[in-house]
Amino acid sequence: MTSTHGTAGGLGEPMAASVYITWLASALALGVLLMPVFKPKWQKVNLRGFIDMFRRYWAHIGLVFSIYMWKDILDRLDRLIMANTQFEFTPWLYAIEGDMVLWLQQFFYNDILTVALTHFYVAGYMLVCYVSVLYFCYFDDRYIADRVCLTIFFVYALAIPFFLFLNVRVTGDHIPAMETLAYNLTPEINDWFTRIDPFTNGMPSLHIGIPFAVWLCLIKWDEDKRWRNYTNFLAAYIALTAFAVVYLGIHWFSDIIGGMLIALLAVQVSERSQGLWKVLDERTFNARLVTVLTSRERTLSWAKSRSKRAWTALKSPTSRETGLAITMVIVLTAGVIVWDITHRDLPATGVESPVEATAADGWLVSLDNSSEGWRVVVIDLSNPRQEIELEHQELDRDSTFDTGWDMLAIANNTTAHVYNLAESEADPWILNVSYPSEIHLAEWPGHGIVLLVVEDGEIRGITLDGDAVVVPEPPTPTALITTMAVHDNRLALVYDDQPATVRLGWVGLVSVSNQPLSFYATAEENAILESWGQVVDEANATIVQLDLDYDWLVAAVNVTAVDRLVIVDMKRGESWLISDAKFPAHDPAVGHGIVVWASQWNLNPSEPKADYLDHEIWYLDVENGAVKPEHLTDDNLEQRQPSVLENHFIWITTDADGNSMTTIHSRQVELEPYSSRALQLAVISTTVLTAIFAWQKMKENPTSESTSRPTVEEE
Repeated sequence: MTSTHGTAGGLGEPMAASVYITWLASALALGVLLMPVFKPKWQKVNLRGFIDMFRRYWAHIGLVFSIYMWKDILDRLDRLIMANTQFEFTPWLYAIEGDMVLWLQQFFYNDILTVALTHFYVAGYMLVCYVSVLYFCYFDDRYIADRVCLTIFFVYALAIPFFLFLNVRVTGDHIPAMETLAYNLTPEINDWFTRIDPFTNGMPSLHIGIPFAVWLCLIKWDEDKRWRNYTNFLAAYIALTAFAVVYLGIHWFSDIIGGMLIALLAVQVSERSQGLWKVLDERTFNARLVTVLTSRERTLSWAKSRSKRAWTALKSPTSRETGLAITMVIVLTAGVIVWDITHRDLPATGVESPVEATAADGWLVSLDNSSEGWRVVVIDLSNPRQEIELEHQELDRDSTFDTGWDMLAIANNTTAHVYNLAESEADPWILNVSYPSEIHLAEWPGHGIVLLVVEDGEIRGITLDGDAVVVPEPPTPTALITTMAVHDNRLALVYDDQPATVRLGWVGLVSVSNQPLSFYATAEENAILESWGQVVDEANATIVQLDLDYDWLVAAVNVTAVDRLVIVDMKRGESWLISDAKFPAHDPAVGHGIVVWASQWNLNPSEPKADYLDHEIWYLDVENGAVKPEHLTDDNLEQRQPSVLENHFIWITTDADGNSMTTIHSRQVELEPYSSRALQLAVISTTVLTAIFAWQKMKENPTSESTSRPTVEEE
């Protein structure tokens, strides 16, 4: 996984923050207490040494801890890339390793061991990262500090391409019987991990990579063995960590190998990059800065000499310059692709200020409060940049609409118009309605497309010719519908007599069957909500939103404190929570094996943070057995009313000024022309540069005396 050194999060949760603070304080305290054990024998420990350390090694410390400034940005990019590509390497690792990690976890499983290793996993890693900088800087071992700090930096830098483009999930999220023991030890710990880790950055393991890199540095450069005790400690720590990350359901064995290889490469790169400290040496940095600011002649002279050297290198490039050119081509191309993948959302053309949106079978429909008045905008998603003109009846904010197949139904208070979008010039069917709260297009086997209307809490069905349709009868004479969902001829209904139960029915049949929902949280999760001042009333829960398809039903269930998202396997009748029971989940939609919804994940209503007040779009690929939801968005915009289609996600986005747009998000990885051209150019240029690089390398590496070809005279 990536470093677990995140901040305490933005929730302001006393319990979650206290766990993090405990780990951090323990690591810091233990690092100081162990200084007499690991220090060189002739060194002493005193308070003044800490002041001198920061004064003499601020650049070293800043370089290492700049890693944590990248983390949030890279994790956000990682979530977006995963959401846009759905590409991951996890199935390949599982195909290679099988259940080896599961066997280890099950063989050694013990509650006490789980608790101990969870705290060791986090606090121990903090300790090693902290003291591996502290000790060498505090005891003024600049030779080792130069190499270790730069190596740690390169470990993380070299891991970035893997984290972004070769995602590997934690074992507990992929192997069915595997448990993420560390992440689920307590709700507070789970919250902390959820906020600071995307759970897809398994390869390489930095819990192994960073300490192994420091150990390699000491093996290579600690020639007088002054750090022998710390070297031996690191060896023991690495061995225990390797066991812990597998046992706790976090890493694969291959992640450990990846961590060691990245560490080895980082040491090699660090050795070749020590010239950096000629620039960042704290002992001379201030003097050079003063010279730059006060001596114009010397600064210009230095700039000219550097420019001349650079120009000479460009005129007669060696393999060093060619290798740098190859690296720049790869980095720039990767940057273009990352930008393209993470900026795939298009605003729907012709929509000024949407307030509702729905989509089905390749059609997007928005209710738009435009400058010309209330209107419905229709877009063919095969050509999302072109609006379809559609004349319809007068509408207002209370108007409702639905789409299905190639049909669109729009209703105001008195009439419903039904259009065949495939024949947009044809006249619509016009049906009489009476102040409908909902309308739905459905199928009545043997009769074709029909319109279902909810009027005064009662459902009524109408054929397109105006005839009555057989629909389910209420379970009691006085029961009224509070919400419903339709898929083809299947209905999901909620009545006010049992507001936490779904009634399943069919168009053409009068009977219904009950489908209870499992929306209950654990006692610990409810306790957290109550500690935030929220009232949890599961006994009087109410279903507030529904959606369904052939195989799945999703429902947002209000328990007073929060709306929870429940999914039902329609074949088995089983249901379970798919959202975090503590955080709001709204606007669920399901289709093509994907559940999508809007969530205020991580929101603590007692101490709301701006980052969590807006709704983000989340999704879960239930068809492929995913158990953990993923981000589709991660920004400061408000996103609501998502829909899922075969090739697109749709939702309404609202900015801080209240301006809204209907967003179209492609589920297909479709590179823009500029990205394709960048890739093509990169392939051609890299091919040429690689050939030149290989030729230069062979010319620059003189053969040794023992292998050199004899001259003619020698022969």
